[in-house]
Amino acid sequence: MKTGILLVNLGTPAAPTASAVRRYLRQFLSDRRVIDVPRWLWALILNGAILPFRAPRVAKLYQSIWTEHGSPLLAISRSQQHKLQHHFAANPNIIIELAMTYGEPSMQSAVDSLIAQRVGKIIVLPLYPQYSSTTTASVFDAFAASLKRHRFVPEIEFIHHYHTHPLYIQALANRIGTLDEDELLIFSFHGIPQRYADEGDVYPQHCQQTAKAVATALGLSDSRWRMTFQSRFGKEPWLQPYTDVTLEELAKAGKHKRIAIACPGFSVDCLETLEEIAEENREIFLSNGGEHYRYIPALNACDDHIAMMAALVEDFIKS
Repeated sequence: MKTGILLVNLGTPAAPTASAVRRYLRQFLSDRRVIDVPRWLWALILNGAILPFRAPRVAKLYQSIWTEHGSPLLAISRSQQHKLQHHFAANPNIIIELAMTYGEPSMQSAVDSLIAQRVGKIIVLPLYPQYSSTTTASVFDAFAASLKRHRFVPEIEFIHHYHTHPLYIQALANRIGTLDEDELLIFSFHGIPQRYADEGDVYPQHCQQTAKAVATALGLSDSRWRMTFQSRFGKEPWLQPYTDVTLEELAKAGKHKRIAIACPGFSVDCLETLEEIAEENREIFLSNGGEHYRYIPALNACDDHIAMMAALVEDFIKS
């Protein structure tokens, strides 16, 4: 039996232009898992305020990180796909596809491709280590919707989370490496509205468990690391402490002059890491009295990360 492995990430605009970013944001911000404001009200806000003004600003940010290979998120995700396919090269019945919840390659095109190749099972691997309704559940919704046009629905395995998987924790520890004696390690996770957590989303607990496990693997005492949340959007309270506010406070207090910052929730470097964390937050820290700021890249397509992905799906391939 052929088995399809579907790697899924959030998505990216097709180009660093206002029109492409507008199309991407329209799809992303129309997902009720992401924004649950009443539809009529949100349509007015999205089309009247957010898309006309935010898309040109975000396009400029994308231009600052765009590469000759296009979007960093898409280019690195393709590398993950190819490396994982190479890992299973000895088994021609394993087919790796890549999908984005928003943008291209679409979930529909990836699922159509797998079913056209007559897979009997699909293993869905959302590349979100920590479960959130805004990410993992959105993958589930998009995947389920993509099957509606097909008569045959393969066996399905859906990987819900892997936030404390030993190979994931070790890969992060290897990536971070040895801290300088006076460096404070910041774990910065993407935020969600506090209300979502209050309503049952387990994401903050998963983030805390990841951060604690990595700190333990590195042999760090509690005074050597902190956990924060970045990328908030809108006016309602999000998970705290906020990354940018924390960095400003640390710099002004003067106790921690040297920072190393990692983003364990991001499987691939993207706008939120390459621009927001590596550039924007660096400026916040250094301009307020900090002296040394080191961004630690995401796991991306490193060998440890690919080996972890393989381990996650291998048990489901055998079953």
